[in-house]
Amino acid sequence: MAIRKTTSTNFMNQAFLENKCALNELIHLLSKRWLTEVLFSIEEGNNRFSSLKEDLQHISDHILADRLRLLEDYALITRKSVQETPPKVEYALTERGYELSNLLDGLCGFAETISFASVSQDS
Repeated sequence: MAIRKTTSTNFMNQAFLENKCALNELIHLLSKRWLTEVLFSIEEGNNRFSSLKEDLQHISDHILADRLRLLEDYALITRKSVQETPPKVEYALTERGYELSNLLDGLCGFAETISFASVSQDS
């Protein structure tokens, strides 16, 4: 994954927006490909890496691992290691994760009422 230079205009603009309003940081996080689908899949009961991979068939192992790490870093999911042979890891939504998922469900419903095809690409 490419890391932006901290001196780039793009990086400085993003930092400015994130400092101006926490919603900008959340939108930036949620704009990462697959992140919301991983969150929704965990909510649906897919709590192991293999079941997430099966549910989200086109996601790469690298991106899935990265998105799980991001969700954990933002305290939206928990990661629990189960001491068995072979060892396994289980993921679950936190209270914050459920709260975000509910908000996103509402946004999904709202998005379905908008005809994006009719919106000009020049806007």
